[in-house]
Amino acid sequence: MSEAEAGQITEIAMDMPAPKVTERPAFGSPGGPIVIAGVLGVLAGLALAGLGIRAVATHSAGLGIVLIVVGALLAIASVIILGGLNVVSPGEARVVQFLGRYTGTIRTDGLRWVNPFTTRRKVSTRIRNHETGVTKVNDLDGNPIEIAAVVVWHVQDTAQALFEVDDFEEFVAIQTETAVRHIANSYPYDAHGENQLSLRDNAEEITSKLSDEIGMRVKAAGVKVIESRLTRLAYAPEIASAMLRRQQAGAVVAARARIVEGAVGMVELALTKLAEQDVVELDEERKAAMVSNLMVVLCSDHDAQPIVNTGSLYQ
Repeated sequence: MSEAEAGQITEIAMDMPAPKVTERPAFGSPGGPIVIAGVLGVLAGLALAGLGIRAVATHSAGLGIVLIVVGALLAIASVIILGGLNVVSPGEARVVQFLGRYTGTIRTDGLRWVNPFTTRRKVSTRIRNHETGVTKVNDLDGNPIEIAAVVVWHVQDTAQALFEVDDFEEFVAIQTETAVRHIANSYPYDAHGENQLSLRDNAEEITSKLSDEIGMRVKAAGVKVIESRLTRLAYAPEIASAMLRRQQAGAVVAARARIVEGAVGMVELALTKLAEQDVVELDEERKAAMVSNLMVVLCSDHDAQPIVNTGSLYQ
C-alpha cells in the first residue's frame, strides 16, 4: 500500500469519533445453582406461608402473620432472583444495562445469571453477508459503470454496535455503498499504463483496498469486515457497445504488434541462416524483396498465394 493510499484510509479513520464505550464482560454467574436456589426459595416461602395460615387457624395469629409475611417475602425474592436468568445461544450475546448505564456483555453460551434489575438486549455475533445493489457511478476516467459488491462481516464489539450508532446494520449498509462508490471513482475501469491499477484487471488489489476502506468506516460501530468482493462490474448500457469496440480495437493492435515482432525475428533468422549456410547470395535489392515478401506472408490475415518463378532469380 502506497503512502497516498494509506493517508486516504487514515483520513477516513480520523473522521470517525473515538468510541465512548467499549465492550467488557458482564458480572454474573452460572445459572444452574441459581435455578436450584430460586426454586427452593419459592417452595420454602410457600411452605412458610402455609404454616402461617395454619397457625392463624389455630388461634396463633401473631406467629401466623409473621410466617405468612416471611414466606411471601421469601417467595417474591426468589422469583425476582430467577428473573436474572438468561439463556444465551451460540453466536449471540446479551448487552446488560442497569438504569440506562452499560454494565457489560454476556458472551458465554448456556444458562447465565446477572443482576435481575438490569435490562438485557440480544445482539447476534454471527457472520453476516451484505450485498449492495447495482450502482451506476463514474470511474476515474469519467466513464459510467455499473458496480456492486458483497461484504462479509460480524459484530466484534457489542457495546459499540448498540451505543455508538443508531442502527449498526443500516450503518454497515450505507458505509459499504459509500466505500464502493469511492473505490469506483478512484480507479479507471481499464488501465492505460503498465503500473496503473484498474477495476477490471486488478480485482484482488481492488477488493483488498475495498475491504480496508469498509473496515475503517464501520470500525466505529464495533463491526469487523472479514472479506469483500465485487459481484458486478460492467460499463453502463449507454456506452457498453462503444467500449466493447474500443477493447476489441486494443486487442487487435496488441495482436498485430506481437505478430510484427515475431515476423521481424523470423525474417532476421532466415537471412542469417541463408548467409551462414551459403545457400544463396543475395544483393541488397534481393534482400529487400525477400524481407517484403516474408513480412507480407507472415503478417497477412489471409493465406499467401505464391507465384512460381520458373525462370532465373532476376527474371
